[in-house]
This record gives sequence, C-alpha cells and structure tokens, in this order.
Amino acid sequence: MLRVEWRGKPVWIVRRTDQVLQNLDAIGGQLRDPNSEEPQQPAYAQNPYRSIKDEYFIAVGLCTHLGCSPTYLPKAFEQQVSGVESGFFCPCHGSKFDMAGRVFAGVPAPLNLVIPPHSYVDDSTVLIGVDEGAA
Repeated sequence: MLRVEWRGKPVWIVRRTDQVLQNLDAIGGQLRDPNSEEPQQPAYAQNPYRSIKDEYFIAVGLCTHLGCSPTYLPKAFEQQVSGVESGFFCPCHGSKFDMAGRVFAGVPAPLNLVIPPHSYVDDSTVLIGVDEGAA
C-alpha cells in the first residue's frame, strides 16, 4: 500500500491480487452497500471493484464514521470478519471495510470509503484529483 496526501487527507493506493479480487465477489451478503449505490465514488468507479483498473484500489483513508484513519490489514483480517482475508479496520469504534472500501453491515461507519476523483496518465502513473477523461 502506498500512502499519499490529497487536500490534506490520506489517500491509499493498494495493488490487489487476483485472489483478493475473487474474494470481493463472494462477500456481498456481509456488506451494507455492496453495489456502491451511495454516492461515495465517481460514476466511473461505481462497479464491483470501485476502481478504474480492477488491480488498483484508490481511496481516501478516512473512516466514514468519525474520520479516523483505519488500519490496512493485508493478512489475518479473517479474525475480524468471517471469510475475509484482508481489508481495513478502524480500531476507534470497530468499523470494517473490504478491499474495495465497502463497509460491512453492523458496524458504526454508515458509508463505504470515499473514492477520490482520479485518472491514469499512463499505465504506471495515477493523478489524484482529476476525473478520468479530464486529464
């Protein structure tokens, strides 16, 4: 995971494996908003992976409950959420998010993590703050 700052907020860039992507499809029943129907992402990221490129997850690293910064747990998340290998956990009040930033049901956070506007300059460079197609 790479952490950068945008508008004074932490932004996470995480490269997801094929296994992580496959796991996202299997946990929809445990999530509060599995289809990302709440407007927490640009239209181009309203898809199962909440991203432009499936492999990369880009999100504002602030919990939607009270604005704490959740911890990235690349392994052993299964202790926190049944059947989920990795994700984000906010230790302040116990909110949990999957590797697409979707919030689990039954936790204090009301919404999925925010996906900032972003676009790819080339295959290996992302520009945070500029919508896809506007770069």
